[in-house]
Parts: sequence; C-alpha cells; structure tokens
Amino acid sequence: MDNNDILIRLRYALDIRDPDMVEIFKLGGVELSREIVRKLLIKSKDTYRYNNEADDHDKIEAKEENIKCNNSTLESFLNGFIIFKRGKQDPKPGQAERPVLKNKNPNNPNNMLLKKLKIALSLTSDDMIDIFEKTGVMVTKGELSALLRKEGHKNYKECGDKYARNFLKGLAIKYRG
Repeated sequence: MDNNDILIRLRYALDIRDPDMVEIFKLGGVELSREIVRKLLIKSKDTYRYNNEADDHDKIEAKEENIKCNNSTLESFLNGFIIFKRGKQDPKPGQAERPVLKNKNPNNPNNMLLKKLKIALSLTSDDMIDIFEKTGVMVTKGELSALLRKEGHKNYKECGDKYARNFLKGLAIKYRG
C-alpha cells in the first residue's frame, strides 16, 4: 500500500473535505493548493497494476497526472491531522518545545500511521482492537502494543500493509457506518 492510497483511504474513512485537507497539510507545515491535494488523492499507476485495473487507469491518467506522496508529506499530513483534531499544544513554562514524532523507517510508514491516528482520534488500545475486529482481524493487546512501540525497542514489531489496510477499513466502518 503506497502513501497515496493511505491518504485516499483515510480521507474516505473520516469523510474529510478538500478544504479541510488543505488546512490539515498547512497545520502540518506544508503549503499545498487544492489542486495539488486533488492530485495527491489519485491512485498511482502501480496501485492499479496491483489490482489488475491498468486499462482503466491509463484513461484516468491521461486526464489528470497524479503526484506521488512521499513519506515526509504523509507525516506532515498526520502531524497536521493531530493538530486539526486536538488543537495546538502549547509548551508549559520552562519546558522546551516538544519535537514531533519522526518516522525512522522510511520504507514502512504503517507504524507511524497507527500511532498518529491513535493520538489524533484519542483512541484507547481497546478502541483500536475494536476497529480491527470490525474487519475480522483479531489483534491482542500485546500485538497492538508491539506495533505502537518505538522502533529499536526489543518488542517492536513492524506493521504490515494488512494491518494498516484493515485498520483504515475499520475506521471507515466505524465513522461512516
């Protein structure tokens, strides 16, 4: 699953409109126009080839060119989404400004996706397990804890596309019915 697909699925699951998408990117520190955001929300050619829909995609791509979403753009969106949902957190007096979580594994943004969505949507571990269960995926608290751990921790587990895809699908079921 590529980053464009993550953005598309997240936008659908949480019913985020175009102006809100632009605002979320802005809160995350990236200035994008509505047109560029729309191009980010077009599936890449590789995604269609994976789904054996290449012929349909060639017709779509002739009309509009998609822009590949890199990991830093996705991370900026997720950081902006946290601020959009929870508000900007001011540092306490005498406390240094808290750095935003950085994705240390550039090849797999799925762990970061789960962590940041948990923060933005104020989800508990039980809420996340319920979301997974809506799609038929059984995750224990221990497995979920391993997915949410900091990379380098002895119990850290890399989140595969199956978990990320099913989590986004579960969000769509929860929020859209």
